[in-house]
Amino acid sequence: MNRTTTAPAPATRSQAPQGLRRWLPLAIPVSLIAALHYGLWTLLAGSASTPFGIGLGGYLALSTLAIPAGLLSLRTSNPRWGAALSWTGLLALGQFSSLFVLALLRAVLLPALHWAGVPVLGWAEPSAWIAVLLATLFTAAGFVVARVRAGVVEVDIPIDGLPAELHGFRIAQITDIHVGPTIRRGYLQRIVDQVNALQADLVAITGDVVDGDVPTLQSHVAPLQQLQAREGVALVIGNHELYSGAESWVREFRRLGMRVLLNEHFVVQRDGATLAVAGVTDHSTGRFFRELACDPHAAIAGAGAAADVRLLLAHQPVTAPAGADAGYHLALHGHTHGGQWWPWNHFVRVQQPVVKGLHRFQQMWSYTSVGTGYWGPPKRHFRSEITLLTLRPAS
Repeated sequence: MNRTTTAPAPATRSQAPQGLRRWLPLAIPVSLIAALHYGLWTLLAGSASTPFGIGLGGYLALSTLAIPAGLLSLRTSNPRWGAALSWTGLLALGQFSSLFVLALLRAVLLPALHWAGVPVLGWAEPSAWIAVLLATLFTAAGFVVARVRAGVVEVDIPIDGLPAELHGFRIAQITDIHVGPTIRRGYLQRIVDQVNALQADLVAITGDVVDGDVPTLQSHVAPLQQLQAREGVALVIGNHELYSGAESWVREFRRLGMRVLLNEHFVVQRDGATLAVAGVTDHSTGRFFRELACDPHAAIAGAGAAADVRLLLAHQPVTAPAGADAGYHLALHGHTHGGQWWPWNHFVRVQQPVVKGLHRFQQMWSYTSVGTGYWGPPKRHFRSEITLLTLRPAS
C-alpha cells in the first residue's frame, strides 16, 4: 500500500504573533515578580552556600510561582483548585510585601548602626532571621484582623440648618468589600446581616464591591439583594468595577435592587424636608468611558441642587474638593482601605488628600471609610468597618 505523507504546514506569520500576544501580558508581571524575589533573596541571604540561604531561596522560588497563580486563580475551571491557588498565592503576596519592606529597612539599618559605631559584625544572618519572623508575624496578625467581623463605627455629622424632619437620619455605609478570590458569599452575608441589624434610613455603597466578572461572582454577590433600608440602597462604582466589566456590573447591581448612581441623584422627602442623594462615577472613569467621567456638579443638577441636605457618594476622596465646590453638605468615600497594612498607610497621602475618617473641605464634611473588606492578600492591620453616620443639627 502506498502511503503519502504530508509535512505539517509551517505556522503562518499571523499565528506566531497571536501566541506571543497571548503570553506576553503574563510574561511581564511574572518576570517582574521573579526579579523582585531575587532582589529580596540577595538582600537577606547574599549567598546560597548557607542553610539559611538555601532555605530562603527555595521558599522564594515557590513564592515566585504561587503569587501569579493566585492572581489568576479566578480563571481556573475547577473551583476547588481555584480557591486553593487564591489562598496560597495571596497569602504569599502578603508575606512578600512585609518581608521586602523589612529587608530594605535591614539593609539601611545595619550600615547606619555600623557608621554610628555599633558593633554589628555577625548580625547579618540573625537579623535576616528576625526579618523573616517579623514578616510572618505581621502576615498572621493581618490575616486574623482581615477575617474578623467588621466593626461598626458610629459618626455624628453636624449640619447647619438641618430641618427637624431630618434630625437623626441614619446612613449605613459599606465600601471596598472586594468580593473575589478569598471573599465569597459567606463573608458578604455577614456584612449584610450586620447592616440590616442597624435599621438605617439609607444604605450607601461607595464602590469596589467586586474583583471579578459577573458570571464568576454572581452567586457570591447575591446577598446584596437582602439589604434593607427605609430609603433603599444607593451604590456608586469604584475603579475595580471598571476593571471587572462596569457595564455588566451596573446591570447586575440594578437587578439586585440597588440604585446605581452614574453622575445622578434622587431626592428623599421627609414631611416637606428634602435630602438629595447624589452619586458620581469613579475618579478614573473618564479613561474608560469619556461620557461618564466623574462630575459632582452634573450629579446634583436639577431638583437636587435645592435640597435641604445634599449627600455625595464618591469612591475616591480625591473627588472631595470638587464636591465641596458643587455645594454638598456631606460626602462619603472609600478606596484608601486606611492603608490596609503597615507601612502602606503612610503612602496613601501620595495619591489621596486623606487616609481615613472625618474631614472638612470648605463647608462640606467628608468621611472616608477604611473599607468593609480587603483587596488582594487576606491581610489587614486596621480593622474593617461598617459606618453608621447620623445627621445632627450643628450646635
